[in-house]
Amino acid sequence: MAAAVVVANGLKEQEKRAGIDGPTNPMVTPLLTDLYQFTMAYAYWKAGKHSERAVFDLYFRRNPFGGEYTVFAGLEECIRLIANFKFTEDEIAFIQASLPSSCEIGFYDYLRGLDCSDVEIHAISEEFVVFPKIPLMRVEGPVAVVQLLETPLVNLINYASLVATNAARHRFVAGKSKLLLEFGLRRAQGPDGGIGASKYCYMGGFDATSNVAAGKLFGIPLRGTHSHAFVSSFMSPDEITEKSLKSADGSNVCEDFVGLVQAWLSKLKWSKLLGGIFGETNQSELAAFASYALAFPKNLLALVDTYDVMRSGIPNFCAVALALNDLGYKALGIRLDSGDLAYQSCEARKFFQSIEKEFGVPDFGRTSITASNDLNEETLDALNKQGHEVDAYGIGTHLVTCYAQPALGVVFKLVEINNQPRIKLSEDVSKVIREGRLSSCGHYDRGNEPSPKVGERLLCRHPFNESKRAYVVPQRVEELMKCYWPGRSGKDREELPPINLIRERCIKQLEQMRPDHMRRLNPTPYKVSVSAKLYDFIHFLWLNEAPVGELQ
Repeated sequence: MAAAVVVANGLKEQEKRAGIDGPTNPMVTPLLTDLYQFTMAYAYWKAGKHSERAVFDLYFRRNPFGGEYTVFAGLEECIRLIANFKFTEDEIAFIQASLPSSCEIGFYDYLRGLDCSDVEIHAISEEFVVFPKIPLMRVEGPVAVVQLLETPLVNLINYASLVATNAARHRFVAGKSKLLLEFGLRRAQGPDGGIGASKYCYMGGFDATSNVAAGKLFGIPLRGTHSHAFVSSFMSPDEITEKSLKSADGSNVCEDFVGLVQAWLSKLKWSKLLGGIFGETNQSELAAFASYALAFPKNLLALVDTYDVMRSGIPNFCAVALALNDLGYKALGIRLDSGDLAYQSCEARKFFQSIEKEFGVPDFGRTSITASNDLNEETLDALNKQGHEVDAYGIGTHLVTCYAQPALGVVFKLVEINNQPRIKLSEDVSKVIREGRLSSCGHYDRGNEPSPKVGERLLCRHPFNESKRAYVVPQRVEELMKCYWPGRSGKDREELPPINLIRERCIKQLEQMRPDHMRRLNPTPYKVSVSAKLYDFIHFLWLNEAPVGELQ
C-alpha cells in the first residue's frame, strides 16, 4: 500500500534517496487539508509572497485529561507525508475545479512543481513527555507550502499524542507489573482510529493489541482469547469428535482428552479444600474450554463468566488446565469480563491456590487472571483501592476513543516571516503566541542568547506573570529540537527510530517524572519557564504590536 502511495505521488530522486516510505494511511495526501489553505496559497502566490520564508510552531495549550503532562506522538507520520509531498495531475484538476474560475492557470503550474525540498522540520523526539505552549515541531519554509502542511500536521499529531497520553495514564494507574492489552478496535472511530490507537497505545506503554492489522503493520505483539459466542456455541462435550491430544514433549498421546478433563472435574468437585464451592457445572462451557484447549494447548486463556464464574467457569477451566498439565502443558489463565472484578479475582486466586496445595501442581496458584469490561482509569484506581488479584487488563472503548477528552487542541502558529518575529495578540492571555523561534531548552534562538550551561545560575521567569521568577542552577541541559527533515539545508537528518525503541524511551521518560506530576487527581503542575531575555523580548514585542488606545 505504501509503495502504491509512493508511485502515485511521483517521488523525486532526492526523496527516494531519503528512504522514507509514504504515510501508513493512503488517505494522507496533499489534499488532506482545509480549503482555506489553498485559498491562502493562491492569495500568497497572487501577491508574490508565496516564496517568503516563514516559521510556524506546532504546540498545544493545555494538557489533556486534567493532567500535567502529554506524550508527544505522530511525528513519524508527519515526516512520511513531508518526504512524499507531491500533487498528482488528478489532485491538481480537483483543486482547479474547487477554486473559483477566476484563479489564474499559472497557480496550478506552481502546484505541479511543489514539494517539501525547501522545507525544514525540527521537532522534539517522538516519545518525549511534553508540556503546553512548548513547540513540538518547528516548520520552516516557503509560506505557501508550509500553510498547506498545517492541517495534516495538526491532524497527525492531535490524536496520536492524545491516545499515547491516555495509554500512559492507564499504565501509571495500573502499575508497572501489570500486563496491559489494547482491545479497542471494534469501538474505535473507524479503521484509521483503530490502527492509530493500537500503534500509539503500544508506544504509550501497553504490551500488546488484539488488532491483527496493527500487528502486521507495526510489529506489535498480538493477544486474543475467545468470546462468549464461542462458549455458548457448544451444547455438550459429545460434540467434540477429535478428542486426542499429543503431550507437550511428543512422547505419548492422550486418546480421550475430554475424558481426562471430566475426571479432573470430578476430583475437584469432591476435593477437601474445594468441596461445596460448586456442584454441577455447565457442560456446554466445559466442552468449549476443552475444544479450545485441543486447538491451542499452549494458549488456553478462558473467558469464565458466560454462565457463573465461581460455580461453573472457574471449575471448568481448572479441570481443563489440570488435564493439560498432565500432558506437560501450562494454561495461560482466565479472563473476567463482568461483575465485581475485585471480588471475583480474589476468589479465583484462592481457588487456584487451593488446587496447588491439595494436588501439588507447581505454580498453579499463580495462574494469570485478566480483567476486561469497559475499564478506564477510574475503575483501575478503584480496583487498586479495593484490593484485587488481577494480573492483566484488556482495555478498549475508554482508551481508544479517548472518552474523557476527545481532542488535544493542537495549534499551528506563525512565529516568524522573513526573519521578523510575529505575535498574535488575544484577549485571552493563554492564547498569546510565544513569538520567534524557541528552542526546547527555553532560550530564544536568534543567535543573541546562548544555551544554558550546566552549573551556571539562570534567572527563569513565568512568561506572563512578572512576579513569578526564580534562579535555577541546571544539573543537565538537553537540546530537544532535532532536525528530522533538512530539505536542501545540508543539515544531518535525524533518523526515525523503530516503534520498539520509541516505546522504550517513552517508558523511561515517564519513569523519570515525579509521581505527584502524574497522579490522576490534583496533579502538581510541571513548571516550564522562559529565560529573562526571552521574557523581556516577549513583552517588548507585545507592547510594540498592541494598538495604543486614546481616551477622549
